[in-house]
Amino acid sequence: MEIFESDLTPELMDVLIAMSEDWESENSCHGYRKNSAEDIEGQRIFLAEDAGITVGYLFGHMEKAEKTTSVMAAETPYFEVEELYVVPERRCIGVGSALFRFAEDAVRPEAEFILLGTATKNWRSILHFYIEELGMDFWSARLFKKLS
Repeated sequence: MEIFESDLTPELMDVLIAMSEDWESENSCHGYRKNSAEDIEGQRIFLAEDAGITVGYLFGHMEKAEKTTSVMAAETPYFEVEELYVVPERRCIGVGSALFRFAEDAVRPEAEFILLGTATKNWRSILHFYIEELGMDFWSARLFKKLS
């Protein structure tokens, strides 16, 4: 397996949109919808490939904190992960961890933090992945209850 950062090409755009369609059909996240080109353009893109086939991706972008929070001071540079996706048959074997760690190393010279949000329905698994496996800290939670 190879992990690397990639420029966005029309062919890669098609691959990422197709993968996001697959993710949407999994119905594993609250409100997830497939990406459009506008969702992907301007992002830093990291890929996991096996024998030339994309099996996972991570994309995100640099930001600066608008105001001081309990975690960081105003103007602190951070990398916001927009999406991290691994095809179902390649999950739980280190692909997602490898993508995250590669992106972490790539943005470290520019960013003081990596931030992300998740809307997964399997919150126990995702918290295990991000906190226990990748060493992230829990900052906040936003919960919801649909009222009928």
